[in-house]
Amino acid sequence: MTAILKVDTIQDTSGNNIINESSDTITIGASGDTTNIVGTLQNNGAALALGSLTMADNWRLTSDASFDSTKTDLTANLEQVDTTGQGTIGSAMTVSSGIFTFPSTGIYLVTAILSASKSGNSRYVEVHINVTTNNSSYATVAQGTDSINQTDSGSTKCNPIAQTLIDVTNTTNVKVKFSCQAYASCAAAGATNENRTCFTFIRLGDT
Repeated sequence: MTAILKVDTIQDTSGNNIINESSDTITIGASGDTTNIVGTLQNNGAALALGSLTMADNWRLTSDASFDSTKTDLTANLEQVDTTGQGTIGSAMTVSSGIFTFPSTGIYLVTAILSASKSGNSRYVEVHINVTTNNSSYATVAQGTDSINQTDSGSTKCNPIAQTLIDVTNTTNVKVKFSCQAYASCAAAGATNENRTCFTFIRLGDT
């Protein structure tokens, strides 16, 4: 036997509203109340983590890569950070030939840091964040620019940074890759035990 209880408001024995429905909005408790959730709070079937990020990931270039005045994608020697003391949260990004795929939909903060060096001068050194929304054509959505002015006989370094929010509405179509460009030939520094040229992905919330 199926029973249906139809009410707009549920009150406690003192007449205080516990649950109230108005204009398709359900309010639980009142100002000053403590709401205790026993079990898992879900959003459309998926666990909802309150007050904490569900995904944060960090990747790096593991060996040096050269680039020049032609926009050059970073396509190889990329790894998720794994040195003692480093960590990640939740599901990882995946990468194939330099193209990063997001683990779930959402709004992501993406940061690219380039550690560039040159024995000489370069009036601009750039790092780009490139996004596709159709799994095909890419557009630069963020660019960080610095320059190198050689200070002695050795190589001189600079660290351009690019950052943007990416709306990942579909994990098949929305992807990201990173590229470098400079006025004169430079090297992007890589390492396997520390972050030099590196990339950070943080999921901030739902799309």
